[in-house]
Amino acid sequence: MIATHHIDKIFFNDSMMTLNIDGEEFQFELSKVSNKLFQATEMERSLYKISPSGYGIHWPLIDEDLSVDALLKSKIG
Repeated sequence: MIATHHIDKIFFNDSMMTLNIDGEEFQFELSKVSNKLFQATEMERSLYKISPSGYGIHWPLIDEDLSVDALLKSKIG
């Protein structure tokens, strides 16, 4: 399987999510990318799985999935 993206870190600070994608740091406002993550507890946010290809991120406790490509496109527009 060919990796689409390499995700090093995901961390949260209040209403922001910070991801290190392909060696570059990006910040996203949770209320704009995921209402489920915005309302989730710290524990629910901390338990995630990154797909082997780096295509997506899954939070099993809140049944939320985010596409890394979609997140990156939201930063461009």
